[in-house]
Amino acid sequence: MDFDLSWVLWGLPIAFVLGWLASRLDLRQLRIENRQAPKAYFRGLNFLLNEQQDQAIDAFIEAVQKDPDTSELHFALGNLFRRRGEYERAVRVHEHLLSRADLSKAERQRAQHALALDFLKAGLLDRAEDALRKLEGTPYEGQALLALLAIYERTRDWPHASETASKLDASGQGNFSGRQAHYLCEQAANAQPAEAEALLRRAMQMAPEAARPGIELAALQRRAGDARAAFNTLIEHAEAAPAAIPLLAKPLTDAAQASGEQEKAREVLHQSYELSPSLDVLEGIVALEPDPEQARAWYVKHLEREPSLVAAAKWLSGEKLEHEQFHKQVQGALDHATKPLTRYRCAACGFEAKQHFWQCPGCQAWDSYPARRVEEL
Repeated sequence: MDFDLSWVLWGLPIAFVLGWLASRLDLRQLRIENRQAPKAYFRGLNFLLNEQQDQAIDAFIEAVQKDPDTSELHFALGNLFRRRGEYERAVRVHEHLLSRADLSKAERQRAQHALALDFLKAGLLDRAEDALRKLEGTPYEGQALLALLAIYERTRDWPHASETASKLDASGQGNFSGRQAHYLCEQAANAQPAEAEALLRRAMQMAPEAARPGIELAALQRRAGDARAAFNTLIEHAEAAPAAIPLLAKPLTDAAQASGEQEKAREVLHQSYELSPSLDVLEGIVALEPDPEQARAWYVKHLEREPSLVAAAKWLSGEKLEHEQFHKQVQGALDHATKPLTRYRCAACGFEAKQHFWQCPGCQAWDSYPARRVEEL
């Protein structure tokens, strides 16, 4: 049977027409989807600018459904979920991004960082730690190390915190020697006396200007019954860290009285007071003054240099009043008024406390409490 070529001649134009119609339909559908996706995106952006986060999330979900390959929309949606506290949904978005084979290296690193933040905000510290460690050698390494340091401080994992602080120090992220000295002091608090002393001496070498290592080493020596060694430690530390003398004044006074070194202690405290008057240094001088009248006179000297309600109340407590029968009530009112003035205040968050903290209980900042009381700030 002969093949009829007329069918080929008729078929070619028909196939061409059908192909053209199919391409036009595809292009039309693509244009419709491309118009809808930007509209949903800009609508979501508008909601976001107006702080309508629920509507923004709905709009971005619609945009992602229209164009599932757009990574920027996924990042925006994941960040919105995290800000809303919907950490599980944020994790799903960022894990979906990481599962994509077409993601570029930079976007994969960005998604890994976003996933670590999701875990961190959700309080899943072990998973956050694993995610942050994967960012080593990426542009997010510095941020990851800072986040890891916060995790180790929060979990009181001081050896890992010290290791991470060393990496940050080496990478030029700042000077972490003072913070590393605190980590050694924290480890010393739970160590045996010999090991604790070695840790505290390392801390003093690492941060000579820090007050804490010397104070805690002296306290360790006092507990071991060696008041003279404690006194010598505090004297050496006062020379290395003169700004910390207000914090050293009370333990220095106690150690001096226990070791019979009152004269040397008075000399150090007098020199510090002349350079920078301080209530704590003043109290140390008063406690070491053998003559009670001379001791009380120091409060008047302080008032001549600094207006101080605390010093005035201290002086008045030993003074005879014309109406002595009311002295107790007047003194009680003054003591009540001066209590807030003798607190310490965090310079970072304003949290006030009766005692001095090395790490603020409010904002967790280190060394944010000045050595001076509220009245002196």
